[in-house]
Amino acid sequence: MTRSFSRREVALGFLAAAGTLAAGCGGPGSDEAQPADAGPSPTKAPTIGTEPVTMTGYFETGFPMPKALTDEFTRQFPNVTWDIREDQFAVITQNAPRVLADDPPDLMRLPQVSELVKDGLLMNLDGYAEVFGWDAWPPSQLEQLRLGEGGRPRGEGSLYALGLNFSMTGVFYNRTLADRIGMTSPPTTLAELDDALDRARRAGITPIVQFNGGATGGFAFPLQNLMAAYGPPGPINDWIFQKPGATIDTESNLRAARHLEQWITAGYFDQDANAMDYAKMMSRFLDGSALLMFNGDWESGNLDQTMAGDAGFFLMPSAEEGGKLATMSAPLTFGISANAEHADHAAFFLDWVATNERAREIAVEVGGSHPMGPPDGHLPETDEGTVTAQTLAAGARIAEDDGAMDFIANATGSIYAKGWTPQLQSLFAGEQTPEGLLRAVQSEYESQVGS
Repeated sequence: MTRSFSRREVALGFLAAAGTLAAGCGGPGSDEAQPADAGPSPTKAPTIGTEPVTMTGYFETGFPMPKALTDEFTRQFPNVTWDIREDQFAVITQNAPRVLADDPPDLMRLPQVSELVKDGLLMNLDGYAEVFGWDAWPPSQLEQLRLGEGGRPRGEGSLYALGLNFSMTGVFYNRTLADRIGMTSPPTTLAELDDALDRARRAGITPIVQFNGGATGGFAFPLQNLMAAYGPPGPINDWIFQKPGATIDTESNLRAARHLEQWITAGYFDQDANAMDYAKMMSRFLDGSALLMFNGDWESGNLDQTMAGDAGFFLMPSAEEGGKLATMSAPLTFGISANAEHADHAAFFLDWVATNERAREIAVEVGGSHPMGPPDGHLPETDEGTVTAQTLAAGARIAEDDGAMDFIANATGSIYAKGWTPQLQSLFAGEQTPEGLLRAVQSEYESQVGS
């Protein structure tokens, strides 16, 4: 049976939350990397068969899309049922090494994957990629899921995971409040965005509602969007992928951090942002308490229902007029345990999610984002003017500008908990500087990757 949960806490498609992933050889905790496993080598694509099968899964609480997909899969393949355990993402992050080692599910929602590959806990999917044809998909879809031997670097090497869809972040806005301050269309430059925020503050409207409390520092969202406004995504991806010599402490990123500090000093955020969780942020935006919210397209369907016609979406504008656009964009990552009992069935399911027409419709209608898979794959029609239509169009623009970045919290298993979250909370409290924030995060990063 699948347990049912309501949406609560942060539910990012690519959010690496609090917790430290252990590294090791035979299992979590030892010091040496386990040699990469070549994985299965099927000569043809597996089928689902007709024998009764119970698939096991470890999924994230608060995401309706995976449940909708597994329900549809069972409808199409009645011989397959699901036994699914759900937890908050922070709990999954903490539990991932032990669960994969001691009680491996067939399919699992994954946190940052480098350490899991290093531990030999995830199945190498290269064989499945060949027989199912995944290698013919746009390379950018799989880049973040490829790892070298020992888990480093990311962005190249073997495939160890796949996405249920391809999520993207940007800026949601309240159309009624935007009209009130004269924002008749989304800002096209950072200066225009600053002007809109200032007009909202002077009108007594909270300019930005953003969670930054607890174990997840949500100010990483506006910060990385500002990083995208000031510089190209390549150096940031290099840092996230642990490329040799990569650093987050760059001049363009310092400009972004200083800009975030300016927003804080100007009073553009709720005063209690450091005590606000994701659920409270969503509640305040839904009840019309703020002009903007930095969040992801997984909320598109929700906003189309609860704020029908009153919510809009735009990509973070460039600091320069006409500049290319970039944003956080990553797969909702799932992997197959190295010791999965039903690995062929799990691989079949991942391929089905990306290629089956109804599954792709669920990715859009329920997940609010673009499906994985072939570029000519089926897409459902979306009503013009809806948030979902806007986020899908924004995804096409990011593809044109080659502006996809992984999330800065995904650089290591615990950089979010030990680096970004405490430093961003200190920045908001006035106890850290932009320069100090980037230096501290880079130092923590180097301590974790051994640079």
